[in-house]
Parts: sequence; structure tokens; C-alpha cells
Amino acid sequence: MHGIHTIDTGFGRPNFDAAYLVVERGRGAFIDSGTAQALPRFLDAIAAADLEPKDIDWVILTHVHLDHAGGAGELMRHLPHAMLAVHPRGARHMIDPSVLIAGASAVYGEDVVRRDYGEIVPVAKDRVIEATDGFVVDLAGRALLCLDTPGHAKHHIAIHDERANAFFTGDIFGLSYRELDTAAGAFIIPTTSPVQFDPDEAHASIERMMRYEPEAMYLTHYDRVTDVKRLANDLHEQIDAMVAIARRHAGAADREDRIAEAFAELYVARARKHGVALGTEAILKLLKIDIRLNAQGIVVWMDRVAR
Repeated sequence: MHGIHTIDTGFGRPNFDAAYLVVERGRGAFIDSGTAQALPRFLDAIAAADLEPKDIDWVILTHVHLDHAGGAGELMRHLPHAMLAVHPRGARHMIDPSVLIAGASAVYGEDVVRRDYGEIVPVAKDRVIEATDGFVVDLAGRALLCLDTPGHAKHHIAIHDERANAFFTGDIFGLSYRELDTAAGAFIIPTTSPVQFDPDEAHASIERMMRYEPEAMYLTHYDRVTDVKRLANDLHEQIDAMVAIARRHAGAADREDRIAEAFAELYVARARKHGVALGTEAILKLLKIDIRLNAQGIVVWMDRVAR
């Protein structure tokens, strides 16, 4: 649809982590790069679109978290004419990814980072463009507008595709897994993962995107969703509910665990109301990683605002 091709990067599990190839008049732009291990899938997507690597003009990163951008350097090695567009706060991490690697290694361990993300290599400085707020990527006459959209991360942009009247949202418009779709449509939850979540900024970024009256959102986790007004309202409600939960448990010695348990209850209750027929254990299995990351991220936010 509209020359937009979804790429399952293979990270985590099937239908979990998406990137996109936008094609216009024989030219292409990737939105996000997945991990370095996803490279064969990107090359396959180029071929499936009847293009060659030399036909790709852009790689645009929504933000530099490794599931979105860890493979950018390796991908750029195979795209001789492409430029990389990224938020100004993220540009230096693409040119020198050592801080990203060190941060991930400190959390997960070097072996896990190498296993899950592959080799994280730099992008040449002269191929990196800082996508400031309002920067427009011209893809063969097709305007891809980059908007500064903090809330999930300070270095986050969302990309408005004028032709499709849709946004590529990275993580600022939440998570929606197709296994949780019902007759009522997509089910969505926010993502508040560490370390730069801010609820006020998240609300504002969602509202900013909604002013464009988009017909669809293309999420990294996962794929295209419509009924955008309802989903935006769902996100606003849950962000407020999650903040209230976090504040209720702020003084507990085991606050992260208590918050995670309450988030699980919140999401399952909303899934049931939405008509999700999966059992509770199946729902929690799908959301397990996100529940823990959301709890961790909101604890970091609480500690930051308390200082």
C-alpha cells in the first residue's frame, strides 16, 4: 500500500520488530534498520521491490535504541548512495556507537549484545544528516517530514509520509501486536522503557501527530494500525493510569516488581475489555518483556523528577 513494504527484522520473535521500505518512482528509503543480523532481510526487501542497493537514497532512524538502529552501520555499508537521517541527539551515536554498545553491554552483558544485535559498526560522518524538527526528506518528490517527538526518548523523531497520510512512529505511538487484534481492531499499550520516558512529553507528541489527522500509523512493534483516534485515546488513558500506579507504589522497597504486577493487571483487564480471547498466561507471555521494561522506565522517570 502506497509503496510501503513491511520488513520483519527477526529480532526477538516473529511479528515483533518491524522496519519499513518506502518506494517512490524507483527510489527507496528505509525507516529504521533493525539489528545487524537483519541485513539479509533488508537486501531481500530491496530485491522484492525490484530495486537494487544503489537505488536506496535514505535510511531514516526514528531513534537509536538498538532494536531500531543497531544495524544502521552494517546496512549503510551495502547502500552506496544512501544518506542516514537521525535526530541531532542521536547523530553522534551513529558516528561513534561505543556509548550505545557500552550501555547495552552493562545491562545485558557483552555476549548477549553480540548474540542479539550482531556487530554494531559506525556510519561515516559525511553520510549522517541531522534531522532537525521539520526536516523534510525528499524521496523522488515524496515528502517525508521528520518531527521531534520526545516522550519515549529525547532523540526520537516520527516521520510523516504525506503521500500515505501516515506516520512511521518508532515507539512514540506505543506497541500493538497482531496476536491481540480483535473484531474491535488493534489493541495498544504505551512503551515507557528506560531511560528517557516522560509522560508529559509523550502526551504532547501523540497530540502533535494527531493534528495531522493521519489515516494510519506504522509502528515498529508492530506494523500498520488504523482507527488512530481511538488508539491515541487509549494511549493517553494508559499513560495516566501507569503514572498513577507508579506513584501509588513509589515508597515500596520492591516498587519495580509491584509496578510491573499492576501494569500486567492493567493490560490484561484492558485486553479483556477489548475482546481479546487469549488466556491470561498467553497475553502476559506476549507482553512479558514490555511489562518489565515499562516498569523499569517509569521508575527511572520517578527518580529523575524526584531529584
